[in-house]
Amino acid sequence: MRTGLDLLLTDLKALVAGKAVGLVVNQTAVDANLVHAIDRFLADPDLNPVRLFGPEHGVRGDAQDMITVEDQRDARSGLPVVSLYGQEEGSLRPTPASLQDLQVLVFDIQDIGSRYYTFIYTMAYCMEAAGQAGIPIVVCDRPNPITGTPREGNVLDMAFRSFVGRYPLPIRHGMTAGELALFFREHCGVLCDLKVVPMEGWSRDQWFDQTGLPWVQPSPNMPTVDTALVYPGMCLIEGTNVSEGRGTTRPFHLIGAPWIDGHALADALNTLALPGVRWRPTAFTPMFQKFQRQQCGGVELHVIDRNHFKPVLSGVALLQALHRLYPDDFRWRTERYEYVSDTLAIDLLGGGQVLRQQVEAQVPLAVIEAFWESELRGFRHLSDHCLLY
Repeated sequence: MRTGLDLLLTDLKALVAGKAVGLVVNQTAVDANLVHAIDRFLADPDLNPVRLFGPEHGVRGDAQDMITVEDQRDARSGLPVVSLYGQEEGSLRPTPASLQDLQVLVFDIQDIGSRYYTFIYTMAYCMEAAGQAGIPIVVCDRPNPITGTPREGNVLDMAFRSFVGRYPLPIRHGMTAGELALFFREHCGVLCDLKVVPMEGWSRDQWFDQTGLPWVQPSPNMPTVDTALVYPGMCLIEGTNVSEGRGTTRPFHLIGAPWIDGHALADALNTLALPGVRWRPTAFTPMFQKFQRQQCGGVELHVIDRNHFKPVLSGVALLQALHRLYPDDFRWRTERYEYVSDTLAIDLLGGGQVLRQQVEAQVPLAVIEAFWESELRGFRHLSDHCLLY
């Protein structure tokens, strides 16, 4: 198969040839031979890359989550880099000055299929800024690594918009970045001259490891496709005082805290017989972030059937178990989260207050799923005509 980048630089090069190009990229913008888009553009005499734009984690992907990235000069290419993840929320969008001498903006970053993952909103901000500057934007499409068929979770309440949820998407949205770009333009008021360069040879039921493409981790704590699969549910733990496994070799698979009895938690979760998953009691010591260098009891999530596994339902079940088993220790996170200080992180991640309230009230999982389905029907009705594959 061929990604949008491969197609752009061969069949559709006229979209960028002879133009001053801004590249919105990170380390995932590679071709099938692992050659980076920056190097491909610089090596082609017909192409003129003049500026790079870096999302969260930076152009080369070396910054941890929620770590500010400054404007700089790329060490390898010598090109100036505009950071789209600075100190203030306003830094998330390109400024008019950063676009003034450009004739086209190209976006090529691997998404992972979850509403919380910030790269799709960097894309949306770039679309808005390009539209206001009067220059076209080209989005090079890549696979949804956890397939493009299941959709799961509630749809965002727009009163809770943030950088982990700007538009009415479900938690597992089942779309590619290119399809989301079309959705943002058609249904979310993101006005721009948009060209999506689709992939060739990808089908919606394909996992990333079935494409033959090389996996490049999109962020420091997204090392594998398996991590991407559990992330739509386990990222909810970021909204609590429990470790989501950052600082270990199994982020989002290891969940724990010093006050958790892993055996009790695993027993409570395994009793639910959730599809496609088993929970193993374990202990771990994070090297950074929550409970740095403290031993934590907890569980490791093992996906035994990825085609039936429901990551969001599993994440909600985990939250309910933690809330029920550890009422004296379990807390919702209250610290500033993704530029927001006046709203609980769990409500930003959950796309509103309802998910948190359902956890606190121990609403049966079947009832929660039925609630999601009513919202997903509306999302499917809006989004299906934006699908490219």
